[in-house]
Amino acid sequence: MSRWEVLIKGRNPLTPEQIHRLHELTADWQMLSDLSFADLILWIPIRKDTKSWPTGHVAVAHIRPTTAATVFTHDVIGEEIAWGERGRIDSALSNGEIIRDSEPERVGELMIKEETIPVVFDGQVIAVISRHRNADLMRSPSRLELNYREIAHNLYRMVSEGNFPYPDAISLFDPLPRVGDGLIRLDVNGVISYASPNARSAFNRLGWTNELESYLLGDVAESLAKTRQDPHEEGMRSSLSGKALRRVECENSGGTIDLLVMPLIQGSDRIGAIVLLHNITELRRRDRDLVTKDATIREIHHRVKNNLQTVSALLRLQSRRIEDPAARVALEEAVRRIGSIAVVHETLSNSSEESVAFDEVLDRLVSNALELSPRMSEISIEREGTIGTLEPRLATPLALVVTELIHNALEHGLATQGTLLRIVAERNTRECAIRIYDNGIGLPTDFEITTLSNLGLQIVRTLTENELRGELVLLSQSVGTLASVTFPL
Repeated sequence: MSRWEVLIKGRNPLTPEQIHRLHELTADWQMLSDLSFADLILWIPIRKDTKSWPTGHVAVAHIRPTTAATVFTHDVIGEEIAWGERGRIDSALSNGEIIRDSEPERVGELMIKEETIPVVFDGQVIAVISRHRNADLMRSPSRLELNYREIAHNLYRMVSEGNFPYPDAISLFDPLPRVGDGLIRLDVNGVISYASPNARSAFNRLGWTNELESYLLGDVAESLAKTRQDPHEEGMRSSLSGKALRRVECENSGGTIDLLVMPLIQGSDRIGAIVLLHNITELRRRDRDLVTKDATIREIHHRVKNNLQTVSALLRLQSRRIEDPAARVALEEAVRRIGSIAVVHETLSNSSEESVAFDEVLDRLVSNALELSPRMSEISIEREGTIGTLEPRLATPLALVVTELIHNALEHGLATQGTLLRIVAERNTRECAIRIYDNGIGLPTDFEITTLSNLGLQIVRTLTENELRGELVLLSQSVGTLASVTFPL
């Protein structure tokens, strides 16, 4: 629940649809504030039900312009006024019409003009916007200021007629370009009647050398764009005609401009459009760099995996030439460990994200361990739970730890009637755990992991404590052994 929903709770019977409409309005009204060089305050009438006459109004939202100095240095949200205390707000609510041309009033050291605009939704006035601007700053307005003010008047009229905010425009307005980044005004035919200095500069960077005014915006953008439109998509000329709400990118070697086209409506007639521009050249360059970086990282993981597989193959060849059984076993264990690391890198090379789907890795590790076991046909595997995705810094040591524990269970946890291996994975918001159960003979009575000379378990202990910052537990049960690794996320 938003702050202003808390303010009106029990004080106004707004429906969820009306509340959603006001959320849409306040999401877009920075543009209204900037175009009118004014502070805007949203007032909600205070009344028990829709049939009751309001007893006053409460300020639920306030926006300050980025194109001018603010009028209110203090926070007005939560301020209440009684009915009759601010006549223009009362009139806008009761008459459903914009109240403007008020005489300036002194607020502190400034002379402020107030204008009130009814917010209409489904034919009903549900709120009022009060607009407050410094009267002294508007005595000799520039051409930019005149155009901004005229556009603002058109948009406020659309608010009072229920045509603004535009329906279903959230995806197009996210993010909403700033007025100061560049603005173009179109007439009803899509011809540019005004372009702000920043808008002209943006098109100059793309290679446009003429003045923009008196040209069709669609023709200008189409002549500059380097890519041809998909024949099944709406053409750039049509998208930038001003007939409908559209968002278009114009790109060439000079840069990329994001254009948001917003038609201006009066009653049921379209009277023109405005276009907000945003130079997104650097943003698109960073996007391309990220794509290149991701592709490079995946290629590195792919090559690391290939190199590890080459090392494994060389070690296998070497082990076949060694007659000493102990040395051969040591090389085979090295091959197994290198293979576990290679599985992680292979997963990363096939992923578009910088994370490892560890459940896939775990399945591969179990499969590889079974293939290397001489009693493969006698071994049953049960899997429970999931791990999800892990960072590579956790996935790589965990893969080695799981490989050693599975191999240890298969080597030492043999039951007379076959081996049952049960692997349980658990994860919550704080930690992750993998538990491996076997139905073998259990641990020796004098088992102590800190003094054990077994290299595999020493590797498991070192990786668990140093890399995973976790805890390793090995316990004999009534039947078999439990090996558990728990580590924080």
